Amino acid sequence: MPVKILVADDEEKIAGMVGSYLEANGFQPLIAHDGTRALALFREQAPACLILDINMPGLNGLDVAREARKTSSVPIIFLTARTEETDKIIGLELGADDYISKPFSPRELVARIRAVLRRTTSTPLTDERDGPVRRGGIEIDFRKRSVKVEGQLKNLTTIQLDILGLLMREPERVFSRLEILERCMGTSYDGYERTIDAHIKNIRKALGDDSEKPRFISTVRGAGYKFLEQSGEA
Repeated sequence: MPVKILVADDEEKIAGMVGSYLEANGFQPLIAHDGTRALALFREQAPACLILDINMPGLNGLDVAREARKTSSVPIIFLTARTEETDKIIGLELGADDYISKPFSPRELVARIRAVLRRTTSTPLTDERDGPVRRGGIEIDFRKRSVKVEGQLKNLTTIQLDILGLLMREPERVFSRLEILERCMGTSYDGYERTIDAHIKNIRKALGDDSEKPRFISTVRGAGYKFLEQSGEA
């Protein structure tokens, strides 16, 4: 069965072009021209990836992502004609995996889709022999792609799980934003380092961590982030 990809853009020409290119590359496009229809398709069809234009009338792409993130960690890529960094950060803080600015080539978009799907279905930081990693009440099971805090399951996206796993494997080691970006999102990822700040913010929120008085993840100003060694652990 072809992998379903939801494409939501109020510009019918763009949505149609993307849909045709996805179909030619073996995907099954689900097309919506507004946020309400996009949300309905998401709930009915369970696509493997969402491609959302930020600037749609009514429910915009950010609204759709916000609703989707309440129940799902499905990969989300934003399409945007906006150039302000704040719009991109807001999208990432809502749990988006990537963004691409208009105008764009369909080939580039398909490459981005394949990249986020690979990150969703593979475990680049571990292999099948690796067991769970446990520190400070947090347990990551890489094979099940799950995170628990004090036994309670937490909803992290694939990228967030990989970032947390990277930090937990080497507590007290400071990882720069660029290193985290390259290790967890790939050296070919056309992002910028502020992306990591947004993902760390979401991870802290999921873990119930406080950036001012961190229990798990500490910001090292001018350097990056580290996972704190937990007292009483080996």
